[in-house]
Amino acid sequence: MQLPVNPPVSPMLAKSVATIPPDASYEPKWDGFRSVCFRDGDDIVLGSRNEKPITRYFPELVSAALAELPTRCVIDGEIVIATRTGLDFEALQQRIHPADSRVRMLAEKTPASFVAFDLLALGDDDYTGRPFSERRAALVQALADAGPSFHVTPATTDLQTAQRWFAEFEGAGLDGVIAKPLTITYQPDKRVMFKVKHQRTADCVVAGYRVHKTGDDAIGSLLLGLYTDDGALASVGVIGAFPMAERRRLFTELQSLVTEFEGHPWNWAAHDAGERTPQKNAGSRWNAGKDLSFVPLRPERVVEVRYDHMEGERFRHTAQFNRWRPDRDPRSCTYEQLERPLTFSLGDIIPGLEPS
Repeated sequence: MQLPVNPPVSPMLAKSVATIPPDASYEPKWDGFRSVCFRDGDDIVLGSRNEKPITRYFPELVSAALAELPTRCVIDGEIVIATRTGLDFEALQQRIHPADSRVRMLAEKTPASFVAFDLLALGDDDYTGRPFSERRAALVQALADAGPSFHVTPATTDLQTAQRWFAEFEGAGLDGVIAKPLTITYQPDKRVMFKVKHQRTADCVVAGYRVHKTGDDAIGSLLLGLYTDDGALASVGVIGAFPMAERRRLFTELQSLVTEFEGHPWNWAAHDAGERTPQKNAGSRWNAGKDLSFVPLRPERVVEVRYDHMEGERFRHTAQFNRWRPDRDPRSCTYEQLERPLTFSLGDIIPGLEPS
């Protein structure tokens, strides 16, 4: 490629803040794979957050880029999979697969879209040194005729509109608002933007743990569960950000709760296919050598955690420890305590993004 900005490029980042700051350009925070798309004639590269190419996993976007983008451009955005019920991050994760045949099958079954929100280069011009207000205007003009796979994210400079987006768009699977100062240049791998994400708490049952990678005398993560209406304990996620001293203390403390899989709520051999339970000797989709087996605990302890939002019946991101709740009955930790955002259509955010 012979572009003004060539791959790899590490995307510009955002720092977390508690409230939406004033005097900025605001955008919905899309929940997908961050990507910088490079086009130089017939050559297309989709770069990832860690600068590695992910082009082979999205053949439908390669074809769409050739049809919809300017001949020579570099565009920062988010790869998403849109459904009639919102964004589907789990379907997006399934694309990272070694078998080309499976990737192409999924590309037809659940095609991805690219939501663009910044312009790094166009033609022979490098835009990274220009203010965001200028890059945004050039992006809108450059992608004016794009679609149905490439879209420009909505943006506003009105704070009240941004606050409404923050409240409403979660119902379509978005997870907050991004604020960009109008004068910032594009600064790869620098946290010069701001992000505001939803923060909630939930009381969860601790039903198992995984040992820390350094050895068998420390906790790596605690496995969390919530009870369903029919009394089953569903696996909803993990917490794992503890100081090493606390990991060792917890390991010792939890030994009195260690039990056998026989009779445990997550005894995989006793559950129907499709039921959400952690698996013994399971491997990670992202790291084939990572052992995800766990030690079962009697589900007697309750922990309050912080989380941003749910993806289906699980926490979308790793939850954060808040405090222990010895006053809570584990059986009272149900899905009913969770705040459910109102459903919101992706098509009302970007016309044409929602599939028919």
